Amino acid sequence: MIKRKPNRLRDYDYSQDGYYFVTICTKDRKEFFGRVKEEKMNLNNYGEIVNQCWYELPKHYLNCSLDSVVIMPNHFHGIIVINNKNIVGNGFKPFQ
Repeated sequence: MIKRKPNRLRDYDYSQDGYYFVTICTKDRKEFFGRVKEEKMNLNNYGEIVNQCWYELPKHYLNCSLDSVVIMPNHFHGIIVINNKNIVGNGFKPFQ
């Protein structure tokens, strides 16, 4: 197994308020989410699921709002905004 360099700040509380840049890659960088054709990303069914789940995050986490997202064939980038003001408890809302 390849040893990766840690990409998180030591002792940093990632639940605190702020803008967080997130990248999630597919296993073995396989192109699960669609294809780029003529310089445009065409999402397949899995890519559409990623897109839908991204936009539903604030329905489940009341302290979360979304900024930008870019879905690529084998990964996606997004910016999540955490704002804990006026939140009681952990802000988690179970899926309904």
